[in-house]
Amino acid sequence: MTELGSPSGHRTIRVPGGTKVRLSWAAVTDVGRRRRANEDSYIARAPVFAVADGMGGHLSGDLASDAVVGRLDEHVVADHVTPPVVEEALVVATRDIDRIAGDSEIGVGTTVTGAILSMVGGAPHFAVFNIGDSRVYSFTGNKLRQVTVDHSLVQELVDAGRITRAQAAKHPDGNIITRAVGFQATPTPDWTLVPIRTGLRLLLCSDGLTGELDDKRIRLNLAAGLSAKETAGALVDAALATGARDNVTVVVVDVTEVVDAAR
Repeated sequence: MTELGSPSGHRTIRVPGGTKVRLSWAAVTDVGRRRRANEDSYIARAPVFAVADGMGGHLSGDLASDAVVGRLDEHVVADHVTPPVVEEALVVATRDIDRIAGDSEIGVGTTVTGAILSMVGGAPHFAVFNIGDSRVYSFTGNKLRQVTVDHSLVQELVDAGRITRAQAAKHPDGNIITRAVGFQATPTPDWTLVPIRTGLRLLLCSDGLTGELDDKRIRLNLAAGLSAKETAGALVDAALATGARDNVTVVVVDVTEVVDAAR
């Protein structure tokens, strides 16, 4: 387990054009009730937030997720970032993971999902990325939306209309992912843009959370009006209360204010 940045923080970023974006965030990770080691890692420092869920057994999975957040930490040095910066960091992390894997027969890899502050058309956005089944949700206007799409076998079955989302949540192959960082494969993240507006809340999480809580429970926690720190803690506590069969990692990012330079 690697924790980079700050488990809770606040920062105001002035983007090109003079607009100020004020962010507040919190991160919590827990080994869960059944695992001996925590193979999740995260980075939480504006303008980059990410969660990685390692695979490959004790130590190797931890090192894989550490490689991803560590390389993101090294590559993201400006106040606003473009996707190629993240993609280069993932390429370098893949080389690290290949060295970690060595001659491992089962391979070593990690999921990753995250959000970077990026400028698009002169306006600030979160550029959300993911590889694997860790997720990013947005919550605004009292509505929850899953921003990322899982790279998993059950998601492919849902997309093909062979099972429902409710069935996917209990499917025996729910832990099989179709894309990862590592396993000697080129990292290929999906990207989604989310406009940054006052009141926007992002949730980044490993599947240790979504494997325990459905969207309804997640929305209730995000809508409770608590701070980012209280919300992140409440989500992890809820996962622990239901059994926490896997490591659980949560990062909550709040856009507390966007001040347009023209104002």
